[in-house]
Amino acid sequence: MAEVIKMPRLSDTMTEGVVAKWHKKVGDVIKEGDLLADIETDKATMEFEAFQEGVLLHIGVNESESAPVDSILAILGEKGEQIDSLLSQENISEENIDKKHEETVEVEKNDLDKKDVTKEDSQIDKKINYNKVKASPLAKKIAKEKGLDINQIEGSGENGRIIKRDLENLDIQQSNFYNREDLISKQPISQMRKVIANRLSESKFSSPHFYLTSEIDVENLISLRQNVNKNLDTKISFNDIIIKAVAFSLSKHRNINISWGEDHIILNENINIGVAIAVDEGLLVPVIRDADKQNILDISQKIKEFAEKAKSKKLGLDELSGNTFTVSNLGMFGIDEFTAIINPPDACILAVGAIKQKPVVKNNEIVVGHTMKVTLSSDHRLVDGAEGAKFLKTLKTVLESPFLMI
Repeated sequence: MAEVIKMPRLSDTMTEGVVAKWHKKVGDVIKEGDLLADIETDKATMEFEAFQEGVLLHIGVNESESAPVDSILAILGEKGEQIDSLLSQENISEENIDKKHEETVEVEKNDLDKKDVTKEDSQIDKKINYNKVKASPLAKKIAKEKGLDINQIEGSGENGRIIKRDLENLDIQQSNFYNREDLISKQPISQMRKVIANRLSESKFSSPHFYLTSEIDVENLISLRQNVNKNLDTKISFNDIIIKAVAFSLSKHRNINISWGEDHIILNENINIGVAIAVDEGLLVPVIRDADKQNILDISQKIKEFAEKAKSKKLGLDELSGNTFTVSNLGMFGIDEFTAIINPPDACILAVGAIKQKPVVKNNEIVVGHTMKVTLSSDHRLVDGAEGAKFLKTLKTVLESPFLMI
């Protein structure tokens, strides 16, 4: 008997998934445990395996397309088995909703035609022949009301039919948007970029941010790195040492290693440092768990593993969750200093700038030195200015005398 495979919920915040790649095609015999598809979630691209056996009779979501959680991903069954009735029962889509509204929309459309239209509406109607476009009546009505050129909209319904859903998320207010000379192309928003936008917007607009910046003398930090890289086979980066210093400082300031819980404050016992890693699609933040209990070499190795997995989209959900503090380093790109948006559910994030050679005063003399600026973004609901300043003071002391944490 045919069985529906639904779009799985692969993370607690996932609402829809994108099929990055199908590893099977219609007609293939599927065994339990076979790799069916790569699914891009809100956090990573995950391999999805079959839990049933049978012939792949139907693919419900094409590659690069998205679908809500619990919608039809595929159907397995016996070869030649009819699945039309199964599809009609399971596939409750916006297209079906459109069809239910057709009669009402046609009445409304006739009423609209009887009304006087403005000169601008008349000009739009001359350019756009809504009757020749393959779209549901409801979609045509919405496009006409918004003044959208429906000829330029890609339909996601059956055989490319334009439906209501295709018009809901358009960031367009005027029909001449599509006729702008400077508009070259459109790029779909990836699932990762959608989540980044939603999470950081929520963080920025719901968490009252404040910022503290400190300039740090990093001469001893440079010496430590040179000595380690000179005497050991493995190589460590400045970021590796900074993350260890952050973890060490958090162990001295537990009131920074906390989270907002709406009606309570979460006191995190473990110090789990999120490390921001840039990828083509956006930003991933894998987590070094119990960073205060690991040495610099362990942290360095873990970050290298994260970087490789991030490039190949192999990071697991367990590696992308559980952060209590985040470090974002743009120093390698030559950025002097910047402010970062807090990564939920953290109370703080540290933005690290580049190491710069500059004149500094030592022993009442001006000499050539190396400094680095770090900026702490804090959620003022959880962290006060004095608490943030004390944490930065400890971090500054540790980075200026890094042997204190070894």
